[in-house]
Amino acid sequence: MATKKESKVVPENVALFDKLVSTISGLERKGKENPYTSHNGNMFTILQKGETLGIRLPEKEREAFIKKYKSKLIEAYGIVLKEYVVVPGSLLKKTAELKPWLASSFEYVKTLKPKPTKKK
Repeated sequence: MATKKESKVVPENVALFDKLVSTISGLERKGKENPYTSHNGNMFTILQKGETLGIRLPEKEREAFIKKYKSKLIEAYGIVLKEYVVVPGSLLKKTAELKPWLASSFEYVKTLKPKPTKKK
């Protein structure tokens, strides 16, 4: 008998992520196991396994974020995502402080070329 894969989503972090996403009008959280946001097919945030939040930032802001929060680039499936920074868990709890970074990420992703949809 096959066993159902146990979810490792941290409900508190998902709730904090949802609260952050709700700070930008019209922004919609997607995904169940790995909640994320995207615009025109370009993802710009991901909450890996409901634990670690990554935010996609342009180069100068990415460097500033890493320096200010002693962060690093996020890794997914053994690959370093060059434009995504790891949001420290303590910062995820500070929605007001994190909101400008999310807004910057959203503005940045709007400048990227749309990706074609795979939905029919």
